[in-house]
Order: sequence, then C-alpha cells, then structure tokens
Amino acid sequence: MKKKLIALLLCMTMVAVTFTACGGSGGGEAGGDGAEKQLVVQVGPNPETLDPALNSAVDGANTIIHLFEGLLVVDKDGQLAPGQAETWDTSEDGLKWTFHLRDGLKWSDGSDLTAADFEYSWKRIADPELAAPYAETVLGPIKGFDIENPDPEALAIKAEDDSTLVVELNSPCAFFGSLAAFATMMPVNKATIEENGDAWATAPDTYISNGPFYMTEWEPGSHITMAKNPNYWNADAIKLDSIKFMLIEDANAAYSAYQSGEVKMIKDVPTEEIPSLSDNDEFHTAAMIGTYYLNLNCEKDIFKDVKVRKALSPAIDRKYVAEEVMQKTYTPATAFIGPGWKDSDGSDFSANSNGGKPYIDVDNFDANLEEAKKLLEEAGYPGGEGFPQITYTTNDAGYHKPVAEYLQQAWGELGIDVKVDVVEWESFTSMRRNGEYEAARNGWVGDYDDPSNMLDLLYSTNGNNDGKYNNPEYDAQMDIVRSTVDPDERSAAMHKAEDILMEDCGCVPVAFYSEFWLQKPEIEGSWYSPYGYWYFMYADIAE
Repeated sequence: MKKKLIALLLCMTMVAVTFTACGGSGGGEAGGDGAEKQLVVQVGPNPETLDPALNSAVDGANTIIHLFEGLLVVDKDGQLAPGQAETWDTSEDGLKWTFHLRDGLKWSDGSDLTAADFEYSWKRIADPELAAPYAETVLGPIKGFDIENPDPEALAIKAEDDSTLVVELNSPCAFFGSLAAFATMMPVNKATIEENGDAWATAPDTYISNGPFYMTEWEPGSHITMAKNPNYWNADAIKLDSIKFMLIEDANAAYSAYQSGEVKMIKDVPTEEIPSLSDNDEFHTAAMIGTYYLNLNCEKDIFKDVKVRKALSPAIDRKYVAEEVMQKTYTPATAFIGPGWKDSDGSDFSANSNGGKPYIDVDNFDANLEEAKKLLEEAGYPGGEGFPQITYTTNDAGYHKPVAEYLQQAWGELGIDVKVDVVEWESFTSMRRNGEYEAARNGWVGDYDDPSNMLDLLYSTNGNNDGKYNNPEYDAQMDIVRSTVDPDERSAAMHKAEDILMEDCGCVPVAFYSEFWLQKPEIEGSWYSPYGYWYFMYADIAE
C-alpha cells in the first residue's frame, strides 16, 4: 500500500512538472522555445539536515555541493581545483595556507560574499552550542582548536581583507586542501542565520547559498528543487535551468520512476533487480573508498565486554554477505581500512596493514564460527544461554534489510535472539549519533583518501563516533597522527591504531563499498567520484 501511494504521489508530482516544462517529460527535457531544461534524479531519501556544518551523510552532501561552493572544489578527475578561491598557496613550512578569493563573489540573494564569510563559517563549526559532528575532523589541523574547550575565536583563521583568507595549522597537513573543498567547510550566510536561527536551513526563502544552484522548493519526503544561480561566478557554464532531487526512500518506487522516464538517474536500485541489470548499459558500477560496518554500542552493558564484541564479529560470513546478500556488488571486509586509502608514502594503506595479512580471514568461516562460540562461552554465555535479546537497528534501503535478516540468522547460530528495528533514514542518523540503539548498521565513505578520515571516527570525542568506542591507547596513536610531521611515524601510528581497533572489535567491518546506479544515456557532462558524490552542476540533457 505504501509503495502504491508513493508511486501515485510521484506520478502526480511529475505530471505537474510535465505541464510546467511545456511538454517536456518529468525526467527533464530541453523542449522548445522557452522550455525549462530540468534534470530529475534520485540520490537518496529526505536528508536529516542541509546545514553544511551539521550534515554528516553522503545524501545530504550530494545536495549541498550543488547549492554551495567551498574555497576549493574537486574536479571530474578527482583533483583539487579553484572554487571560490581563484588561487591558493602554502608557506614553505606548510603551516600557513593563504586563499585568494575571486573578485565580485555573490550570495544567491545578490549580496557580497567575502573572505570574512569564510572566517565566520569555519569558526561557527567550532561553536560547542552548534555541536557540529565533523568539527574535530575538519578543524583539528588548525592552530587554536581544542576539542575539550572549543573557542571559535581562538582559531587561527583570519580574513586579512575581502579577498584574502589566511589559515595557520598546528603541523603540515597534506590533505588540508581536500578539507577546504569538503561540504562541512562551505560558507554560510551570517545574516540569514542571525535572523532565522536554526530554521534558516529548512526553507527555500531563508536558504541563502553561493553555489551553481539555489533552492526553490523543499517538500520533505517528496523533492528538493534547485534553480540555476545567476549570481554564481561561473553561471555561464551552467547548462541546466534546474535540478530536481526526488526524495524517494523506497528503492522499488525509485525503480518504477526510472522505468517510466520520470527520473533520469537513481542511486537506490532494488537489490532483487541487479542480476537482470548486469548487462544493461544504463547500469553503472564504480569504485568507492569506504567500509560497510556495524556498531555495537560500547556504552550498553552487554557490549562493554570485548569478548562479547569479538564473538559476534567472526560469526558473520562476510564472503556470503558480499557474494550472495550483496550480489557481488561489494567485497568482503578483511579490515576496517580497505583498498584505495593512501599511506603516508602514497602506497595503498591496506596492503601495509597487519604485516600484510588480513585481520579477518574471510575464507575460513567454519573455523571463525567455532572461535565465535568459544569466545561467547568465555564471556559467560555458553550456547547463548543467559544472553539478553538485542535489537539491531537499520534503515530500509539497499542491502540494509537483507543484511539485518542475515544477522538475525547468523547470531542466532550462537543462541542469540536478535530483533530487527527498521527506521526511516531521516531519524536513523540522529538515533545512532545519540547512542539510542544497541547494535546498528553503519558505514563510511571517504571524504579524502587519507586513512585518518576513517580512523578519526573511533576517536573517543569524535562527533561521528556512533559506537561510543573509547580506548585511551587508540586515542594516543591518533594524537600522534594529528601532530607528527614525520611521515613514517605518522604511518606507524595509523597502523597501530587500526591494530588496536581490530583487537578491541571497536566496530565490526562487514564489506568494502562500491557504488551502483542507473542513469539514462542522455545525461551528459555529469560525473561520479569515489567519495560517493554525483556532480550534476555542469550536466546537460541531450535532445
């Protein structure tokens, strides 16, 4: 019934678009004279937030990168390129970064945008009242940042004039340019925030941005529409008049909309359709740096015991999950850090981990299962006797529900009763972040290719440490990673941190990500990055 209702709403919505576009289909057509060229796509469900400083999800970031632009951007080749800053330079010792903004930058409302806006926006992330989940990750390298006593004004970020922003670092940071391009670091408009408070990011009228597009509609659970921003510095290069992100959480509804031509690209493809799509030219797969993992809430009594955590991990047949449940679209996780992350010398980090051996032997499940039973018995629960029922929380998209059903069976082999709680995506991330769960699915896609981006997640005070893992020895290694200028020492500390994490079972890696989606061939000029983002801002629709 729910799927039929969603499909009906989609049809009604897209009929309206068809009339608006002077005969063009809802998927976006060039049309005749005066017709609006609108691209309609689906890249996720309703985002929890579209405040750049508060967002911590890929779907939210996919929207934000079309509405905002940072000092730097990532181009179609995955390289850093000028954004709001036309040029930038670093001091010889790598401790001072100077960004030179373009002349005549504007906000979407036509007001001037200057370096002071970036100073305000970056310092705002450090405000403890805001509680930005990425604060420690993006501001950690900057001189003056203190997670224990955050003081925005202590940060060494200064607008020297309208077009010059200077940032001083604690130590050289090779990936600081990637941070300057990251969605959290996008500028926000001080005037609209002071006038509207937190509500500024919930309605088009107050959602002032600076990117290639600006928001014109946000119907939660239905769609977000954005129009070409005439005040964007590179507006002449924007070919689309508007983009419509359909906020569809049900993969079958998304697939129906794609088949009917109502949308031209969908991220959420029904898993049961994948075998029949493997030879379809419109079905795309791509590399992605990231890991699908589980959180066992370390603040819950049952999961405070490391033997319990370590028992649940080997009871999972990762090869079966990747090859059968996930239909070979993902690969079995042998560690927390998978392929694609660069070590300090530029080599593949995972190849250098654990003496070159996998932390998890995915080829010997029978032996792993016996080890799991032994560990559970040592923890005081032989055959699961006396083990309390646990609830596994997930959202219903992609493989999440099939994985949950598999875990019910897998942990059931240990004598553990598992209840599955499926919640909507919009509330799932906040539940996880607040620790309002026992066990939950999680995952992380790289924001940049330095392994610290993943390892920082498990630092005790990190805002994205959803599993509430806390080990002073782990934190000590990550403190070295953050402070040392010696690449060998930094590499050794990252590998030691992963050693500690895997020994503690601070989280449970399940699979290494890859991405798959459906896209019509008439979309031209868009691209996908291994960080999980689709770039439609310079796209066009072939006639």
